[in-house]
Amino acid sequence: MATEAQAIDLRHPIGRLQRVSTLSPEERRVAIEHIAQAPGLLSAAVAGLTAEQLDTPYRDGGWTVRQLVHHVADSHMNAYIRFKLALTETEPTIKPYEEALWAELPDSKLPIEISIALITALHQRWVPLLRGMKPEDFARTLRHPELGLVTLDGNLGIYSWHGRHHTAHVTALRARKGWN
Repeated sequence: MATEAQAIDLRHPIGRLQRVSTLSPEERRVAIEHIAQAPGLLSAAVAGLTAEQLDTPYRDGGWTVRQLVHHVADSHMNAYIRFKLALTETEPTIKPYEEALWAELPDSKLPIEISIALITALHQRWVPLLRGMKPEDFARTLRHPELGLVTLDGNLGIYSWHGRHHTAHVTALRARKGWN
C-alpha cells in the first residue's frame, strides 16, 4: 500500500508545467493575477518558520525551503529581464542559468526576508508591465537555447505556474510536518 507521501507528487504538487504558446485574454488575465499574488502567497507560506524549518528540504533530495525562496527571486528576476528584452528587441536570445548551482552559492544561505522583499519589489514593477502590454505584445518571442522560440504568452504561462509551484512545495511540507 502506498504511503500518503508516495501518493502525492512531492516534486510537482500542483502538477507538471503545461507549456503553451498562446493564451486567451482570460487565461492571460488569470496568469497575470497569479504572478501578482505570488509574493504574498509565498510570504504567507514561509511565515513563522524557524531557521531549522527553513533549512529542511521540501522532499528527499530537494532544495530546502530557504533555497526555494531564493530560487524564486533568482528565477523571477530572470523572467522580468526576459520580458523586457523580448518587448524591446527582435527575437533576443536569452541566456539560461544553472539554477541548481545558483542554489548552492553563498547568497542562498541569507535570511529569506531579503528575497521576499526582492520578490515583492520586483513584482511591483513586473505586474504593471504585464498589465500594460497589448495583446500583440504577448506574441513577441525570445529564443531560448534549450527550448527554441518562446512567446511571451508562453513565458507568462511558465511564471504563472512557477510561483504557485514553489509555494505549494512549502505549504505541502508544512502540512506533512504539521507546522501550523
